[in-house]
Amino acid sequence: MKIKWYGHAAFLITTDQGVKIITDPYESGAYGGQLAYGKIKDQADIVLTSHDHADHNDTKSLAGSPQIVKGSGDKTVKGISFKGISVYHDASKGSERGRNTIFTFSVDGIRICHLGDLGHILSQKELEEIGPVDLLLIPVGGYFTIDSKEATKVVEQVKPKVVIPMHFKTAKCGFPIAPVEDFLKGKSNLKRPKTSEIALDKASLPQQTEIIVLEHAL
Repeated sequence: MKIKWYGHAAFLITTDQGVKIITDPYESGAYGGQLAYGKIKDQADIVLTSHDHADHNDTKSLAGSPQIVKGSGDKTVKGISFKGISVYHDASKGSERGRNTIFTFSVDGIRICHLGDLGHILSQKELEEIGPVDLLLIPVGGYFTIDSKEATKVVEQVKPKVVIPMHFKTAKCGFPIAPVEDFLKGKSNLKRPKTSEIALDKASLPQQTEIIVLEHAL
């Protein structure tokens, strides 16, 4: 499989069979231009949206007619089983920013977990629902989501093979969130390939958790 980070919480995951999955597509220029990542032009087969905020649910601007997967429960699209797990966008059981959906699914034998805008440490029940994870896509910027320390704790809880940080401050994001460096402090097993897209295969996944920092594509 290939995974490309557009920016923010938006990724393109392409299976070996060519099925294209986009996660949390943002509205380019949203929030008065604070979200300045470029327009997503790839055509997807499936789109996942973790919650209904403009920086995560702009399905209307995407090309083609992708099947949209949102909310909790199990759904199968194009032979891929998606599990939505309902959590919160904040640490106050949703009273500040509402609910958020974590998605888990397997592509080419790699079990992926996209945390969306997770706002709290995971409970034991939530961890059990998530199950084993090979690739964890995790927000690390804080303010609207878990911060660098909480994200570190969640990584320790989930114990994935590969971690790709998302939802952090960049030159294209004017939100009051922290840069990825805050999360990376003191971490080992870190790779910065200086690209927006990498390929992963089940056979070559690391034994010890590895962090891969991608460059935003747009």
